[in-house]
Amino acid sequence: MRWYEQGDEPDYRFSLANERTFLAWLRTALAFLAGAVVIEQIGLRSAPSWVGMAVVTGLGLLSAGLGLGAYGHWRANEIAMRHAHPLPQSSLLPLLTIAVVGLGVGLTAVHVLR
Repeated sequence: MRWYEQGDEPDYRFSLANERTFLAWLRTALAFLAGAVVIEQIGLRSAPSWVGMAVVTGLGLLSAGLGLGAYGHWRANEIAMRHAHPLPQSSLLPLLTIAVVGLGVGLTAVHVLR
């Protein structure tokens, strides 16, 4: 039996709220991907080329991770709601925080040291 056929059908308002959260995470992932495309096309003029490549790679991987994580979190929430369990903690928030802080500190360091 498939997971979405198990348990009780949750209140549609909760399912829609979970879907809106999923879509918000996808928009965030898409924004990081768009940033990577812009940096790839325009480049970071004030930094060495390896920095631009590292930033593009990091943003692309962050985008992919957020997209996959968003689906996993949406699915886990749906399963929990169907079985009347507490909602699981999200690993996306720490991932996003660490990535953005690391990117900010790294780019600042490159800017100061050049």
